[in-house]
Amino acid sequence: MPEGRWRGLRDFIDFPGMYAAGRLDADSEGLLLLTDDGRLQALIADPRHKAEKVYWVQVEGIPDEAALSSLRQGVLLKDGLTRPACIRAIPEPESLWPRKPPIRFRREIPNSWLEIALREGKNRQVRRMTAAVGHPALRLIRVAVGAYALDGLLPGEMRLITGSRRELWRG
Repeated sequence: MPEGRWRGLRDFIDFPGMYAAGRLDADSEGLLLLTDDGRLQALIADPRHKAEKVYWVQVEGIPDEAALSSLRQGVLLKDGLTRPACIRAIPEPESLWPRKPPIRFRREIPNSWLEIALREGKNRQVRRMTAAVGHPALRLIRVAVGAYALDGLLPGEMRLITGSRRELWRG
């Protein structure tokens, strides 16, 4: 791999004719959907269809009700106000795998977990939202997109799903 280049999907899998429906930034983990169906890819990736995406986010600190309320109502970012989101504090997920590389911890600052469900996809939106309310994201894991979910998949594992778009997509 050339120095200075981010590793992309093609560095990990070789499925000719398959395309990612949506994207994850280089610092994020979790569900990535691949399809050979261009219409399904558009349904999933195009912001006009407002597919719900669910994330588990480990943040610095413990957000109070004011911070959670701001996240729920929409946060003003440089590129505009985010749409309202479903936010809830959750315990650390039991099904987590070790992070490579590990996240940074500060002994004097606690951390906590949130579940965030969005119906839009601004660039690095979840990270920018949590930072805007004073709780920077330490770890970000996408656990679901529409009807598709990790459901126990570990990093590097995959599940083949077949069927028509209408059967599969409930975005």
